Amino acid sequence: MRLRNAATAAAAALMLVLTVPASASAAQGEFTYRYIGPDGSSQVGRLIDPPSRECIDLPEVADRSSSEPADTPRNHTASTATVFEDADCKGDFFSLRPFTGHASDRLKLRSVVFS
Repeated sequence: MRLRNAATAAAAALMLVLTVPASASAAQGEFTYRYIGPDGSSQVGRLIDPPSRECIDLPEVADRSSSEPADTPRNHTASTATVFEDADCKGDFFSLRPFTGHASDRLKLRSVVFS
C-alpha cells in the first residue's frame, strides 16, 4: 500500500512540475555598446539581463535617419549575442560568444538578439 501511495505522490509531483509555466528566460549578465550621443560625445549603452530569443533594437541608434549606428559591442552575458547592422534584426550580422565576445569600432550595429 505504501509503495502505491509513494508512486502516486511521485506521479502527481511530476505532473505539477510539467504543468507549471516556465519563467521567461533571460541572458544573464550585461551587454554594452558605444554610440554617439546627441551632443556628439561618446556614450556607453547597456542591456542588463536582456530577454532571450527576442530582437532588441538599441534605443539610442534604432532610427537610421537620426543617428549613426552603435559599435564596439561587449557581450558579458551567458548567451551568444547576435548583432545586426539594422533595426529589427535585419541586415548583416555577427555573433559574439558568451562572457567574452567583443568587437571593435568597425562593427556597426542597431539591434541584437540573445540565444
